[in-house]
Amino acid sequence: MIFDCDGVLVDSEILAIRFGLRAVEALGLSYTEDEYIHRFLGTTMDAYFATLEADRMAALGKPLPDGFAESLLTNSKREMDAALAAIEGVHSAVSAVTVPTAVASSSGLERLRFKLEKTGLLEAFNPHFYSGEQVKNGKPAPDLYLHTAEQINIPAAACVAIEDSVHGVVAAKAAGMTVIGFTGGGHCRPGHGTYLSDAGADIVIDHMDQLAETLRRFS
Repeated sequence: MIFDCDGVLVDSEILAIRFGLRAVEALGLSYTEDEYIHRFLGTTMDAYFATLEADRMAALGKPLPDGFAESLLTNSKREMDAALAAIEGVHSAVSAVTVPTAVASSSGLERLRFKLEKTGLLEAFNPHFYSGEQVKNGKPAPDLYLHTAEQINIPAAACVAIEDSVHGVVAAKAAGMTVIGFTGGGHCRPGHGTYLSDAGADIVIDHMDQLAETLRRFS
């Protein structure tokens, strides 16, 4: 069982979205919350900043300001430190899983460790938490999921992934995994489950108390 982190284990995506929208508005860029979610959720930070720069060049003919990436990461981490919480019911859900578990996240490795430790989830997965910065291509490419399956010595086709983003669902399906879509994060709007199903999720759940029964269906 392989868990995405942001929006699946920790309710960080809503914090990141609100902070990110404020930050990009200061750059002269404008996205609706829905646009921001579907363009950026589940991607690596490198891909995020590359897309922002391309959008700013197209709209204003200017690259990102010097130091923007570093400033955004520093300030968003400060907000996370103050407000980050685990997804409701996730501790019980993770402890009830009886097969090997791991985390596969687009977050940088240091930030991933911080989020798991902050929410009391590190011990449940340590040392099996893996970052998009450890593979050549981040989500929606399958590299991270294939790497994670290799590290836990389980064939990818025998793994179940749980994801909250379209990019993540596409990545896990491309790796040959069964995928549970999850819509219990604070950022998930009405209809989000349809996006995940359309991307290939085999089933969609909206609360972690549904996980155990859903896994039994795939066993």
